[in-house]
Amino acid sequence: MEQFGDWEKAFSFLAEKAENEKLVVVLDEFPYLARANPALPSLLQNLIDGKLKNTELFLILCGSSMSFMEKEVLSYKSPLYGRRTGSILVNPFGFYDSEKFFPTYSREDRFKTYSILGGIPQYLETFNPSQTVEQNIKDNILRKGSLLYEEPKFLTLQEFRNPALYNSIIETVAEGYTRLNQIASKIGEQKDKTAKYITSLLDLEIVERIQPVGSQNRTRKSLYRIKDNFFRFYYYFITKNHSLLEQEMIDYVYEQSIEPLLNNFFGQSFEDVCKEYLIRENKQMRLPFVFMNIGNWWGNNPIKKQEEEIDILAVNGKKCIIGECKWRNRKMKIHDFERLLEKSKLLPYEEKFFYLFSKNSFEKQLLSYASEREDLKLVDFELI
Repeated sequence: MEQFGDWEKAFSFLAEKAENEKLVVVLDEFPYLARANPALPSLLQNLIDGKLKNTELFLILCGSSMSFMEKEVLSYKSPLYGRRTGSILVNPFGFYDSEKFFPTYSREDRFKTYSILGGIPQYLETFNPSQTVEQNIKDNILRKGSLLYEEPKFLTLQEFRNPALYNSIIETVAEGYTRLNQIASKIGEQKDKTAKYITSLLDLEIVERIQPVGSQNRTRKSLYRIKDNFFRFYYYFITKNHSLLEQEMIDYVYEQSIEPLLNNFFGQSFEDVCKEYLIRENKQMRLPFVFMNIGNWWGNNPIKKQEEEIDILAVNGKKCIIGECKWRNRKMKIHDFERLLEKSKLLPYEEKFFYLFSKNSFEKQLLSYASEREDLKLVDFELI
């Protein structure tokens, strides 16, 4: 077996091997290698420009630390800038791919699992399909020493110099403080400093900025929310109960603090899954029109003098799809549609189509009413 005293000798060997035949080399978790040897990016630059330039070597650098990969590999200041032939951001799975991990679960339990864990394969693999969702939460998230017990905190510790502050921001957003001034006030920081901290969380795609679709003054109306499902679950339920979980009061925490709030927690995930459904239908040209943008909408109701919200708005020109998503144990009623119809009057689009998404189907009166309207479609969760 070949042994190498340094990286240059190793790549010189690879250069020889790749002179006349294609060779793929993958350096996994490149940030760890570069931190151990800070000169490695500069060394690779020299090798790429020299010995490796005319070879058949295909070099892949992978890293889970997004901030390092962007600053030390992709940025203008990096020694490797201009040497890449391509870059891929590997995103988490969506619902339709994530649910394939649990073929024996019911559709509802597959949705719950995705809402809790998100689409990271390693997280999905921690749940045992032969156990209930509840037991998996207890064994793999709430139990001290389990893989996911402190996973988000480990990630913030890896990415930030002041992880406590960033943890505080994430927890604040998870609690429902979604505007910049609210977040700044809650954590006791000035708005401009808070905005810089949030930018770092946006770069890592832990937090996302959302704006109302079609609004003319979108920047002023920006809201922030936790993008990653598992981060949202963790900071919504776990951090506030950490001292109890350290005492191994797992059943108590689940029964008192998690189970009563789960349906409410699943609401945001249900909206996301409904959007994913519409995006899939859009690609297959199965909607009334092809939409360009999809998201949420909120704005002022001048008559009621209050802010109104619409779960889903998908638009293209003068046409729109308006969606309402209900993750409730009761069936959706015709009153739910009437309220949505009233809110839709605030929107300036000429052609409006309505989609109602329900966890638990629809009452007969609404089903009958929908059969008479071409602009109204009812979508049961089991059919999403």
